[in-house]
Amino acid sequence: MDLHQRYPAISDLKARARRRIPHFVWEYLDSATGTEATLRRNRQKLDEIHFNPSILHGEFAPDLSATLFGETFPLPFGIAPVGMSGLVWPDAEQLLARASGKAGLPYSLSTVASQTPEHVAPALGAHGWFQMYPPRDPKIRTDMLKRAKDAGFSVLILTADVPVASRRERQTRSGLTQPPKLTPRLLTQIAMCPGWAMGTARIGMPRMRLMDGYADTRASLSSTAHIGYLLRTSPDWDYLKALRDEWDGPLIVKGVLRPDDAARLQDEGADAIWVSNHAGRQFDAAPATIEALPDVRAATTLPVIFDSGIEGGLDILRAIALGADFVMLGRAWHYALGALGADGPGHLVDILTKDIAANMGQLGAKRLADLPGCLRAV
Repeated sequence: MDLHQRYPAISDLKARARRRIPHFVWEYLDSATGTEATLRRNRQKLDEIHFNPSILHGEFAPDLSATLFGETFPLPFGIAPVGMSGLVWPDAEQLLARASGKAGLPYSLSTVASQTPEHVAPALGAHGWFQMYPPRDPKIRTDMLKRAKDAGFSVLILTADVPVASRRERQTRSGLTQPPKLTPRLLTQIAMCPGWAMGTARIGMPRMRLMDGYADTRASLSSTAHIGYLLRTSPDWDYLKALRDEWDGPLIVKGVLRPDDAARLQDEGADAIWVSNHAGRQFDAAPATIEALPDVRAATTLPVIFDSGIEGGLDILRAIALGADFVMLGRAWHYALGALGADGPGHLVDILTKDIAANMGQLGAKRLADLPGCLRAV
């Protein structure tokens, strides 16, 4: 089967994934918060970024490589952290870690993933990033950081844009709880998705295994908040300093939309700024990330990472043209898994690579650094 004929775009993977995973899982993956205005705004504002195609450049193979933290990556994108990744597709964390290693791309494991750093370690490539929702207890933080480092994760991400739980009404309506409880309604949906059901039966229903290890499981079952919220805190600048003192590798702060925050983060010892609105999942009156990106870029000399709303290679080029050094995707990798299982992530790499190269050819851009000069003034 020629995957590029049947699934030439992320939208094709998304459509097939929706048919192959239970509805309550789909609502977890695909939903945002509120009326989902921020989710739509991300798309609308990306579409407003135009380029001027250029002609008569002759034949050339564009250089798609990007440099971050002194390392050169063959492509300018990677895998963003997604909580409970294994709920979307069985064994998702290992499958994504393995695919990232094969492609030479960074893979980010969430604190609230369904697998622990130790479990993912055998599949991890050379570029493991660990995303932290900050534990309230300093002893838990120290232990968590040691476990991540010992498992081979060399970059730490502090997610700062989840100070409190968002409501995510669409997800709530689906009947999903944490940990998932198999009600008759959910079991009916699972029965309609045999691939997902058989894989999950083999591995077991996903749980936040890293966080579960630090708390009495019975407490999580009796609470309306999942175990991650029971253990973590809302970080402040003092927490960032403590984390900076304790972690000896690159430290990224994720969830930045304001230039003044970016400037202070540089002063406080962060190594990179991650511009993100959590793909619209946290706050429904946030600016689109592509709107916030230029001002954040102007406020810091640190590397800038970008996510939220990316639906193809052209969106990656838009972000880079406006100042991003690197782009991360979350949902797209899970659409790929839902659509094609283990073959999905590799096919997504191919889709994005071909899309980026084709668009750079239209622009006459031989390197990513040429992209700002290709932007059309509006």
